Amino acid sequence: MQADRIKAAVRELLIAIGENPDRPELSATPSKVADAYQSFFKGIGKDPLDALGELFPAEHNEAVILKDIELVSICEHHLLPFTGFAHIAYLPSAKVAGLGRLASVIEILASRPQLQENLTAQVADALMQGLDAQGVVVVIEARHQCVASRGARQPEVNTITMATRGKFSDPVQRAEVMGLIGR
Repeated sequence: MQADRIKAAVRELLIAIGENPDRPELSATPSKVADAYQSFFKGIGKDPLDALGELFPAEHNEAVILKDIELVSICEHHLLPFTGFAHIAYLPSAKVAGLGRLASVIEILASRPQLQENLTAQVADALMQGLDAQGVVVVIEARHQCVASRGARQPEVNTITMATRGKFSDPVQRAEVMGLIGR
């Protein structure tokens, strides 16, 4: 990431909106934004499959479900945050992953400019591929600052997206998992 270019761009943005970037209250803003972007976009260039690490032999093939995985991402349309929770379920084939590793896949994919719809599908595809799973369900529920603070100005609206793969594309199997997720 090119921090100096980010700082220069933020300085120009402040000028473009009619602000004085040398005003004491704004003088550190370009550096602060550059630091924030280092964190917000740390998933750029990283392979989410690497986060799965070592896989372990599966001793069963029942659903594995993680609920309420916190996420923060940045909307690629407005560069404003959306925050919420991901819920994932997968049906193992021969291997399982460490539970924290699953959350790391979401962290990497969320730490890029994103659309929630695409993030949901990317997580499902990564888990399907990386785990060679029999099925995957991913549900993301998030609040978007672009909806809350501009346009429609609906701060309490939640957006829910879902992606299903493999055996969980079957309505009966999907319904059972969705019941356990609470959706």
